Order: sequence, then C-alpha cells, then structure tokens
Amino acid sequence: MDAICVEGLTKYYGDLLAVDHVSFTVHQGEVFGFLGPNGAGKTTTQRMLTTLLEPTEGRIAVFGHDYARDAFPAKRHIGLVPEESNVYTELTAWENLMFTARLYRVPKAARQAQARELLESFGLWEKRHVKAESFSKGMRRRLSIAMALIHRPSLLFLDEPTPGLDVQSTRAIHELIRRMNAEGRTIFLTTHQIEEASQLCDRVAIINHGRIAAIDTPESLKRAILKVQSIEVAFNLTERDLAPQLRALDAVRTVAKMGDKWRLYTEDPSRVLISLLDFSRTHDLRVVSLCTLAPSLEDVFLEITGREVGSIRDERGRNASRRTGGER
Repeated sequence: MDAICVEGLTKYYGDLLAVDHVSFTVHQGEVFGFLGPNGAGKTTTQRMLTTLLEPTEGRIAVFGHDYARDAFPAKRHIGLVPEESNVYTELTAWENLMFTARLYRVPKAARQAQARELLESFGLWEKRHVKAESFSKGMRRRLSIAMALIHRPSLLFLDEPTPGLDVQSTRAIHELIRRMNAEGRTIFLTTHQIEEASQLCDRVAIINHGRIAAIDTPESLKRAILKVQSIEVAFNLTERDLAPQLRALDAVRTVAKMGDKWRLYTEDPSRVLISLLDFSRTHDLRVVSLCTLAPSLEDVFLEITGREVGSIRDERGRNASRRTGGER
C-alpha cells in the first residue's frame, strides 16, 4: 500500500487553474521531494494533501483512506511542519508538546513519555522548561518537528524546513530527517533547496504550470539530460570579464560565473576542453583548476521548467536559497 495516492487532483481559484489534474504516488518509507518554481502549484498541492484546502476535483488517499469518505483515520497518519513556525513562544518546550499532544488526544501517560523521548532525541531535553522565545531559529525548528511527531504519525509533511538556518542547524535538521526515515517514517519534503532534495530524497517530483513535469530518482533525472554537461575552470586572473569570449568558444551553450571559477555548459565536453586550452594559451592565462561535471539536480530543474541553465547562477548565484524562489 502506498503512503499517498493522488489521482486527477485539480484546484481552481475562480477562473485560475492552479493545479491541473495531477496524479502521483508516494511509496511507504521513502523521502519524497516536491519541487517547483514560483506559482507552479506546489504549495496549493501540499495544502490539499494536508487537508488545509479542498480540491476542486480529484482523489487523495493516505494509507488507503480516501479523504472524501474516510478523512479522520487518514488525518491520524499525518504530521505537518509548516514553513512558518507554529511554536508558541510564550510557552516552554515541554508546554508546547503537552498542548499539541492534547490537541491530538494523546493519553496523558503516553504524551509525557513521548515528549521526553522526542526532546532527548532532538537535543532539547535540557531546555524543556525554557520558554521558546529564547530559542534560536534552529531550536524552534527542531521543536516544531517534535510537535508534529508527538502523536507518532506515519507520514510527515515538511514544508521548507531549512531556509534561514545556519549551516550547523541545517545539518542537524537533515540528520533528523534521515533518522526519522530510517525508523520507517514516510517524509514528504516540499523545498526550493535543490541540493537539499538531491541529498535527502529517494525520489523527487517537479511541478510546473500546475502539472507534474517529472518524477524519478535524482540520479535518474540527471542521467536523462546528459546534454547539460559542464566544464568548470579557474584561471590565474579573476578580475577580467571573460564571459563573452568563453561563450564564443566552440560547442559552448552558455557560461556562468561561479565565484572565482567559470562554468561552461555544453553537449560536447571534449570539444570544449580543446577550445579552452587553446583559449588559455592565446590569452596568456594559466589554468588553475579544470574539471568536467555531470548535470546536477538544479540543472535538471532549470531544463524541465524552461529556464536557461546557468541563468539563475548568473543573476543570483551567491544565494542558493533563492535559486527557485521563496514564494510558490
């Protein structure tokens, strides 16, 4: 039995078609990534999957329970960690968990045992009597996840779990996701952090213009567009704008500046390598580093959604969290 089965899911806002007859399944025990650019229908789809929004058409089943006919047992399987924190800052970590457990009707003895287990597991036990207002953003995120798990759901929805967190907190959240999945929990991860999806997800779905454009493992998606290969090169001189000249090299599709390096996208890396070495000799440049790269999941995303590979890096390459936009 699949954790989620979606058939013909559709949502209209007046005359605007936001989600267009979407169908997919999420297997039990997998981490399933859901990606999409601004306005693609990603958030609308997730809200329908978590019963926050009623579909115009279509069917949603969670562990075999149809939302339209059998919603209550379906909801018992679900935990939701929203993008905006749902932690009550005026309450302590312990009080937040007790309050959430009562909402889910967890028996008193069970909720106290589960709260302790979660707080210890998430490194928050020593802070259990501290008000959440004094917590860092990473600590609040971990508490929010603990609140979503207090009733032991089989399926956890995580909506943008790491934007704005420091590297250490992001790594901690990633480890939590891996651990929860290893324990058998199914994770539905909505994210615009493409590298995050590549590292964590068994499969990813890319939604564009309200339709599913692709579903597969990250590595299978990368192999499907081998034409978007690239060569990354660094020269001894970094202050010169070499983009027009590099773009004119034989077999180069487009060029992106990546810090002190240049990335040249191509369908024929061998031809570009020859041209690149000739270029360096002609312009009296010394190659400091040189490597060929297979497509990344970000390249797949840009190719599928119709953006020119390298275009986002050219404009906003210093901020990875903005590469696909924060609004959906």
